[in-house]
Amino acid sequence: MYPIWIATCLAVTLLAGQTVAADTEQQAEAAISKAEVLEETAASEGSTQQEPPAEPITKAEAQAVDPAGEAPLDDAITCLARSIYWEAKGQASADMEAVASVVMNRLAHEGFPSTVCEVVKHGSEQGSCQFSWWCDGRSDDVQEDAPYAIAKEIARKALNGQLTDRTDGALYFHDRNVSPSWSTEFAKTAELGEFLFYKPHKGAAQ
Repeated sequence: MYPIWIATCLAVTLLAGQTVAADTEQQAEAAISKAEVLEETAASEGSTQQEPPAEPITKAEAQAVDPAGEAPLDDAITCLARSIYWEAKGQASADMEAVASVVMNRLAHEGFPSTVCEVVKHGSEQGSCQFSWWCDGRSDDVQEDAPYAIAKEIARKALNGQLTDRTDGALYFHDRNVSPSWSTEFAKTAELGEFLFYKPHKGAAQ
């Protein structure tokens, strides 16, 4: 009697686990698909062509993407969330949101690539990454789950167009503890938490 009952419980548990995994995979696929449309819309914001409204990414869908923080960086949510995570993990949510805004501002600017992943990886082909974490030679896998979950939620809002840009259109930023030579060439737009934000005086990317 007991062996049959145990076997039945194990079978039900296994089936439930498979169902949850399938649902999570479907949510991730939906999020990635929506993100492609949303980044295309964001990248064409400077165009006079009116884009149709895109369906927003839900919280559950965004969290289903790259759950272990080990996926290749080849979709908008993963690239944006990983950039937010590595540039500002441990900082206030406002700082993390500001990093997301810089990425999205670059995406919408004609002087930068037209996808989130290309923006994040920009410059690596010349050995001079715009976002240093991308080519610092260290693993890009996530180390802490909680801040990465926050980063994915911020990435979701950024792609949905639901973030307030506290950087005032910044295309560049740096930590307060460093003073890069390029900062003197740009107009400072904001100071938030641990970061200073800039954009070119005449709007051209460099």
